[in-house]
Amino acid sequence: MSSHAPVSAPQEGIREPSWYRQITPYQKKTLLAASLGWTLDSMDVLLYVMILAHLMRALEMNTATAGLLASLTLATSAVGGVVFGVIADRWGRTRAMMLSIAGYSVFTAACGLSQNVLQLAIFRALLGFGMGGEWASGAALIAESWPAQHRGKALGIMQSCWAVGYALAAGVTALVLPTFGWRAVFFVGVLPALLILWIRSRVQEPPLWKVHRKESSGPGAASLIFGPRLRRSTLLMMCVSSGAMFAWWGLFSWVPAYLALPRQNGGAGLNIVNTSLWIIIMQVGMWAGSFVFGFISDRLGRKPTYLGYLVGAALIVPIYANTVTPVWLLLIGPFLAFFGQGHFSGMGPMTAELFPTKIRATAQGFVYNFGRGVSALGPYTVGHLAKDFGFGIAFYITAGSFLFAAIAAAFLPETRGIELD
Repeated sequence: MSSHAPVSAPQEGIREPSWYRQITPYQKKTLLAASLGWTLDSMDVLLYVMILAHLMRALEMNTATAGLLASLTLATSAVGGVVFGVIADRWGRTRAMMLSIAGYSVFTAACGLSQNVLQLAIFRALLGFGMGGEWASGAALIAESWPAQHRGKALGIMQSCWAVGYALAAGVTALVLPTFGWRAVFFVGVLPALLILWIRSRVQEPPLWKVHRKESSGPGAASLIFGPRLRRSTLLMMCVSSGAMFAWWGLFSWVPAYLALPRQNGGAGLNIVNTSLWIIIMQVGMWAGSFVFGFISDRLGRKPTYLGYLVGAALIVPIYANTVTPVWLLLIGPFLAFFGQGHFSGMGPMTAELFPTKIRATAQGFVYNFGRGVSALGPYTVGHLAKDFGFGIAFYITAGSFLFAAIAAAFLPETRGIELD
């Protein structure tokens, strides 16, 4: 189990160097590898979201069916996350990461070959299985490589890259879709597979994992997450992850389609260029929220920062849901994204600091992807409600889910400053 001894403060009169000057080349490589993997994971899975309005027309899907496909991807990603967490603990963080990247890259491109809804559903399910493993392996790699006093910053930077991937998906869509069509957008998704070559040659496994490697492969190690010492933390993190994930996927899976759909269909009626621009600007808020979270949590603590973000998201969702003017959607969007995405930067350090090395990736993969499994209901629920009541009412359910996550997070212990093992 992680030791709860806090990091010693620098001696009085000795000026501590800037945090980035304390980071070793190896630590920078782990951050770059995990961040790029997370960026491209985000880009690949969200290409579907960006072209959803066009897919609905091309394959004759209604909002309920489109939401069901998004939910299917999340459901299989939950299974993949657990499987890849075990792989990461037993055979290595970088090996699990490379397998995950290969999976989501190949099957994103395969989506472009779909001739009907069933084929698309199969490829989205396989894509989800691959994408499920990237976060747990990347988060464990960073957590075990970086010092405690900067762990939150590093994982916040990694998490902020989800917004970069979202913006890339919007940019790829704006550039490729008008000229080459929706199939070509999916074909671009195979490019992340090239990252595997760099990771394999340049990024080694963390020394901490190597020390505990035999323990990680021991029989029954995974069952420890529900043992007497860890059960409470596991259950609370499952609740936090479920509430936050349901809210995020239920909301942000539908924001691009909401902006692009005609007003008579319950949308904002923006064209594809403006929709992409609005989404890219929203990603500024997503990136800032995730990036800043790490710095705040390293100074003030994980728990108060986490609570502040989740409550902030719960309060802003109803405001956004009742906004129909394009200018106000543009202005409010980054603030919604700041809080609605930024809280995920707390998931990495808190889970890393709650669970021991021999089962860290397994535990992280389980709690994170258990939430993903629950969140599979989000896109379908919002899509189904939007069909009958409109997106304004449908988005309200995500505000309640953010609030549920905040209540669960209030019962978590503070973990800032904990040294791993």
